[in-house]
Amino acid sequence: RHHGKRTALLSDPVGPLQVQERSSPGDRLDVGETADQPERLLTVRVQLPGTESLELQVSGQTLVSELHQRLMDHQVTCHRTCFSLHFGPIRIDGRTELGSVPGMKDGGALMKLGGDSYSVRDARLHLRHVGDLFRSLDAADAYDGVNGRSLSPAVTVNTGQRKESVSKRGSCVDHRPPDHVLPGCKDRPLTPLQPVRDDRKWIQCLRVLNMSSWNPPPGNRKMHGDLLYLSVLTLEDKELNITSSTRGFYLNQSTAFVFNPKPAVPRILCHSLVDLLSQISPCHDFRSHLLPSAVTQTVHLDCTPQGAHTGPCPNIDAFSLLQPQSRDWNEELQGSRELPRNSLQERLLRDQTVFKTSSDFVAVATRGAVAVIDGSVMPLNPSDPPHMQMFIWKNLFFSLGFDVSEHYQSLGGDAAAHAAALCDLRGVEAYTRVDTPGLHTLGTALVDYKGIRVIAQILVPGILEKNQDQVVYGSNDCGATVSTHPRFLELLDKTSKSLRVQRHLVLDQNNVSVELCSAVETKGIVGNDGRCYILDLLRTFPPDLNFQFSEEEEVPEECRRFGFPWRHRHSLASLRAELLEAFVQHRRRVVSEACRAVGSVRDSDFDLRFNPDVFVFTGVRFPSDAETRTQRKLLWDAAASLLTNQIPALLRSCLVQSSVPMDGSTLTSVLHQHGVNVRYLGVVLKELHRVEGSQRLDHIKRISISEVLSRSVKHIFRVFLQDVEPAAFSAAVSHFLNCLLSSSTCVLLDSCSDELHARRRYRRRRSQGSRPGLSTECLWARLTPTDLWTRIRTEAEDYYHYTIHSKSMDDVVEKYGVQRISMLREISMKTGIQVRLRDYVFDSRHRPVFVEDDIVNMFPVVKHLRHTCTDASRLMQRAQVVVQQGERSHTHTHVHLQEVLLLRHILSSFSDVAACLRLLGRLSYILEDHVDALSLQERAVMCSERVHGVDHPQTIEDYTYLALYYFSGGQHSTSLQLLYRARYLTLLVSGEDHPQVALLDSMLGLVLHGLMDHELSLKFLHSALCLTSKYHGVTSLRHAHSHHLLATVYEAKGDFRSALKHENEAFQIYKVQVGENHTSTKESSEYLKDLTQQAVLLQKSISHLYSNTDGACIPPPQIFTPSFPTILQQLNLTCGVVLIPLRNNTGVMSDFVDPADLRTEMNRKETFLVEELEKQRKQKE
Repeated sequence: RHHGKRTALLSDPVGPLQVQERSSPGDRLDVGETADQPERLLTVRVQLPGTESLELQVSGQTLVSELHQRLMDHQVTCHRTCFSLHFGPIRIDGRTELGSVPGMKDGGALMKLGGDSYSVRDARLHLRHVGDLFRSLDAADAYDGVNGRSLSPAVTVNTGQRKESVSKRGSCVDHRPPDHVLPGCKDRPLTPLQPVRDDRKWIQCLRVLNMSSWNPPPGNRKMHGDLLYLSVLTLEDKELNITSSTRGFYLNQSTAFVFNPKPAVPRILCHSLVDLLSQISPCHDFRSHLLPSAVTQTVHLDCTPQGAHTGPCPNIDAFSLLQPQSRDWNEELQGSRELPRNSLQERLLRDQTVFKTSSDFVAVATRGAVAVIDGSVMPLNPSDPPHMQMFIWKNLFFSLGFDVSEHYQSLGGDAAAHAAALCDLRGVEAYTRVDTPGLHTLGTALVDYKGIRVIAQILVPGILEKNQDQVVYGSNDCGATVSTHPRFLELLDKTSKSLRVQRHLVLDQNNVSVELCSAVETKGIVGNDGRCYILDLLRTFPPDLNFQFSEEEEVPEECRRFGFPWRHRHSLASLRAELLEAFVQHRRRVVSEACRAVGSVRDSDFDLRFNPDVFVFTGVRFPSDAETRTQRKLLWDAAASLLTNQIPALLRSCLVQSSVPMDGSTLTSVLHQHGVNVRYLGVVLKELHRVEGSQRLDHIKRISISEVLSRSVKHIFRVFLQDVEPAAFSAAVSHFLNCLLSSSTCVLLDSCSDELHARRRYRRRRSQGSRPGLSTECLWARLTPTDLWTRIRTEAEDYYHYTIHSKSMDDVVEKYGVQRISMLREISMKTGIQVRLRDYVFDSRHRPVFVEDDIVNMFPVVKHLRHTCTDASRLMQRAQVVVQQGERSHTHTHVHLQEVLLLRHILSSFSDVAACLRLLGRLSYILEDHVDALSLQERAVMCSERVHGVDHPQTIEDYTYLALYYFSGGQHSTSLQLLYRARYLTLLVSGEDHPQVALLDSMLGLVLHGLMDHELSLKFLHSALCLTSKYHGVTSLRHAHSHHLLATVYEAKGDFRSALKHENEAFQIYKVQVGENHTSTKESSEYLKDLTQQAVLLQKSISHLYSNTDGACIPPPQIFTPSFPTILQQLNLTCGVVLIPLRNNTGVMSDFVDPADLRTEMNRKETFLVEELEKQRKQKE
């Protein structure tokens, strides 16, 4: 009765799965190849010391070292570090595959875990690992974001509600959300961002765990195996001294004043420190509390609330004194890339190794950059000015993003040097993605910290040696001298097709033509290891001529119409790879149509490439002007295509809501997908007003203006921080935020904020002179709101060519609808500011918003290469296509489901695991396996929270689908709480005026309708109706669906007049959009008749009661209670979820196929697929 057949009418839901461009047929991964990855799982039982044992399922290709790490991550054995594995009497080497061990494949294999002898290094590693486990029990590090830890609010929301029953539906439960979640509320509190359960108590195991003052052991004790001495203070206030020996840990007889290293009585020797502490401290069983800490991404917007640190943690700083051996990063990274890649197993092992090495490199580079800015690393050239200094730390080379020796003077000075680092990183990423054997790039990471950009790079073997010139390709002096090398030409020519780089000639210092296959600044170096390295890839992509101002150029009319070319602050603006591909595809379509028009037999021979040196002002000369003019014309056409094709395509995708950005990061992602650089935001904003139905793009306008403001603020803030002394960072940052976001005019500092200065009045009176305050000593303290907003308007005009007609944050809020809390979030993520988690009052006129204590920390903002598994990415793209086109691809669903199931094993070590889990959950839900869907989506939510952030739009979308899966499983209150949290996060990120809120309000209205809370349901459904009318149109099918939902709620409430009104609106829309003969129109018409009949019966009953006449009793109208299957059907319709009908074993279409039977059938085909794959490979050979 609720018209479930209208599924085909609705467009894709808000935030659909993003399907990337399909790969070419030559690049596609064979379907059968996916079956060649994991062998059947082996069940291994590990016998622990004592009587405990545990069973693990592992693959035959698993290395023993990987099993070793898995045991260190397991809850039972996480406190053990120095151990080995034995199979029978044989100790298994760590590099051995488990499947190659004789007898391991027979099933039920028993392995024994034995403790090894400790060395000083092993002991320190063990202590540091135990210290990390103790710290994981305290929430302070998670709140502060220390070591990448963060909280998982989904666990808090879901805990305690797993046993909810459908029978509670009629119980008196208050489903009302907090007031700040209700429609129309303007309050945006921050404290609910990290919900804290009242029943959660953080565990404290020890009071003190330190290195003893009796270290190091004397020579005679070293002869007895003593390695280290520890001092422990237990919860019972017992002071204990522990000896770390080669055999393990035991209590000694030393005290704070007497050294007696002999074992104490009773003599207890344990191989693990945790086992020893569990025996000597009866208050806690340490092993039952310890859980491995998860490495996650830092949350910038929030941090430690007041009182979050419940107690002192064990001091583990002394255990970090261990200095690990410096790693040869270049050899590790290049060696991992040189691993064989012939079979799928070899490629997966290679991808995992590269990912692990790259992740370690980025982590060390980040720590090194922070150490450089904090002054903890000695520079190589200490006599030079600070901005010219260079550093080496942990075998990594660090430099600062300033114009050293005026190398970028002609390109824009410091602005060009700052941009060059990012351009070089993009070039490294492009060549790494092509992955040509024999051509090597340097590991690179950019770290923006406290206003300074630090470039971290791996050292090329021999590059610091000054007795030889290793540059054999390219130019080292901006084109004055140019050299080439046949080996580099051959390697770079292999990349030219993928990167659209034209092989071209330039003139050297002797007017001799030199052939290049890259930009002239690209340098080729043969390292001492014999490898070919390419450096300085900042001009990998061709220049963007719209931002290369020249009075001599003939500018196309399309560009002149937009006011181009513009003078940019640097000359390194380049086109994106996505734009080049879109431009080539557009030209290919034109050529294909022309070939077909003239009757050409072939229309596929088309290849466009660009010369990156064609518009360089510094010293590059060409032997032929004709070819140069042709390349200039091609570049101008590409720049014009960005304005005339890509930006309109971007706005069309936003208009039809195939792209629905919620914040600056998602807007940037949408821009980049269409090949549009962020510097074109001003053009996008101007074009928004020319689009028909521009009111449907109000959210895009608001987010774009917020992005222009936040990026302009970031540019100003970077320079602002460079004049701040380290002791005044919190005061300076809070002052800057007050000038930016506060409504108060009392933001000027009138006294010194230094904590060390005396502030008591009587001391000031006794001083003979008045000490000048900080506000008069520091330049940063002289900043006023008027000055700051003047700079912001100037920056927005100069960089983005967009005029901000506002002089304060109050004007921005009033004119553009930008939220202060959203602006604070954007600025915090872009600059690394971490503020205290509390509710800020922005509209106070008498006191500033921020104080010094609100600025807790500043985190480095890191840009680095994002390594992905190529095979897994292709499988993911194909699986996404199947999910979206499943109802038209019945015969392929089986195979693609198998691919995605295997994808879980491929992506186990990559950041894309959340996307894989999300897709697996979606498939399981489509196949009506709700239990599996819920389990997978829960894991996807936790991954999104910790990888993307607790307030990221992807996390909000994951919350939405998790709520849907919970509702399908009968846990309706949990579903409701998740939807409330998704709405709260959406309000923080983008505000209430957003299409995503319409989706959430529709779902909330449906869930509350099912829980019989009609008044609250109507509030959310009316909000959804207003938003769908604005962002989808009053004649859209989604607007009709919103009217229909309101009609069903009004019917259940007994208000038939309102129900008739809304259903009649829905009927009129269906009639106009799909015609009178469509099923949806007919169902709506029947529903109208039913409502009319019920309304007539109600009126007759009321009239009969008031008439006081005798006669036959008129039956009352039947008010139908909504059934949960009906509500679930409407929820699926709202979210755009369509169940895929699959063929059963008889070939007949059925609505349900058991997923277990489906997977069994796929496994049966695995052998056949492998055989087919081998045949194909032999034929190719």
